[in-house]
Amino acid sequence: MKHFLRVVTQFFVFLYCKCLWRGLKFVARKFTGRCELQRICYNNKHGARRTLKIESSLRYSKNELLQSALSVHPDKVEKTIDDIMALKKINPDTNPQLGISLQASLLQIVGYRSLVAEVEKLRREPYDCENPEHEEMLMKLWKELRPDTPLTGRISKQWCEIGFQGSDPKTDFRGMGLLGLHNLLYFAEHDKATALQMLHDSLQPKHKSTHRKPSEVNKPEWEQKNLDKAIGYSFAIVGINITDLAYSLLVSGALKTHLYNVAPEMPILLHFQQTFCYLMQEFHRFWIEEDPSDIMEFNRVRSKFHRRILRQLKNPDMALCPHFSASDLHLVNL
Repeated sequence: MKHFLRVVTQFFVFLYCKCLWRGLKFVARKFTGRCELQRICYNNKHGARRTLKIESSLRYSKNELLQSALSVHPDKVEKTIDDIMALKKINPDTNPQLGISLQASLLQIVGYRSLVAEVEKLRREPYDCENPEHEEMLMKLWKELRPDTPLTGRISKQWCEIGFQGSDPKTDFRGMGLLGLHNLLYFAEHDKATALQMLHDSLQPKHKSTHRKPSEVNKPEWEQKNLDKAIGYSFAIVGINITDLAYSLLVSGALKTHLYNVAPEMPILLHFQQTFCYLMQEFHRFWIEEDPSDIMEFNRVRSKFHRRILRQLKNPDMALCPHFSASDLHLVNL
């Protein structure tokens, strides 16, 4: 019975998309004198709400030119817009804003595709200890997070101090490749104070103190509460896991809402790294709120955090704050 209902539902969705929707578009054009792209641009402000609708309109169009517009090279966007205007018989002189709006949205669309390709390339590139550039990045990461502690050797248990699992960090980069290292180094370099604070917190052992010192009695309630919630996780390993989370948001398309709202035109790697900084700090806060008994609960907390971010990104007007400083990051409703 369930299978039958599913088939019936799919049939009516197909019928709506193929027949009714096209009929409604035809009526709307005759009534308003504007094509669907014009109506989208004029009725929606710049950002995800507009760009997502334009992307959908182009994808489900019967016209090959409109479908191919989603995958054009960024250098060909301007010519593509001219071709679309000609196809729709729209005079650019009397509709100057339309061309500008379409170009901005199309740059966001093709930019997102380019960003996915760039991030995927970094993820697929394994860490190579014979590559001087890779080694230099890793050494920079140590110096940023442990500025006052010299590293005794390339292979050393000291790496555990910044949250790697063993004496050689290269083994921890297997899942996310160079992407994990790039993100960790970006966070440590561009928001050093926050990264150092999170590293310090992560090294505190998990405890639940029931007796406080007299000097702690007068502290604010929230501060006292945090005394009972020490962190106890591996900073670098969590960073690689959050990189995986950010990557999954990107490739699934969920991150389009955020990037289309914060990138005026083409989203670039910088925007992805800023998103990583946001996710790192928010996960840090979320971990404290969840108050897990030990690190074995990491997957549960991570999954719950992932679901929360996905719910927030379903709002087309929602964006993660564009500032790269994690200490200033928070969700804002545009």
